[in-house]
Amino acid sequence: MVIVRAFIGFFSLLIFTRIMGKQQIGQLNLFDYMLGITIGSMAAALTTDLSSRAWPHWVGLLTWCILGYLMHVIGTKWQYASKLLEGEPSIVIINGKIMENVLRKMNYEISAILELLRNQGVFDPTQVDFAIIESNGQLSVLLKPEHQPLTPKDMKMPVSYSGISTELIHDGILIEENLTKLNKDKTWLLTELEKQGIKDISEVFLATLNPAGSLYVDKYKDQLKKDK
Repeated sequence: MVIVRAFIGFFSLLIFTRIMGKQQIGQLNLFDYMLGITIGSMAAALTTDLSSRAWPHWVGLLTWCILGYLMHVIGTKWQYASKLLEGEPSIVIINGKIMENVLRKMNYEISAILELLRNQGVFDPTQVDFAIIESNGQLSVLLKPEHQPLTPKDMKMPVSYSGISTELIHDGILIEENLTKLNKDKTWLLTELEKQGIKDISEVFLATLNPAGSLYVDKYKDQLKKDK
């Protein structure tokens, strides 16, 4: 009975989460967090609570998923409803100055802000032009111009387009379909591998080729030089 109810709960959750979309994972605000916990608890009760019939739990699970989906639809249609459900981003640092009043309204401790800054590699708040707490609790940071890293554009350096790499070999297996799409063949690939001292495709764990023509190869047995 538990196995049957587990199947029902599992595939119900699978279908419902597909319908509700990836926002439940990608933008996990407080509302989504509480919704996810509640739905998960209902699915667990559906599986293990043998003292009651399965259908009331399933109806409750369905109802919560429908309401959650409707709330997200309403939030995308009406901005006011979105602010009410998800909250608004809050600026907590302006020109290196911490907004204490904003932190008090959010019940945020300064230690939490400093920790979020360190997670982004910022150890000095004075380097920050703007820092914003997003509705999902993440911190977005804009450094002052003098503290931003240089880019090839800043240095007026020409760069070549790299694009998205395509897998040619995965776990020692040649992906011939991808080779054909790139107008390459197995002979070309073997020649390129021989240049790197590789005699057989089975020696390669991963090989990718980007649009710029750069071939990346990772072997099963990597010879790493140890620092003396």
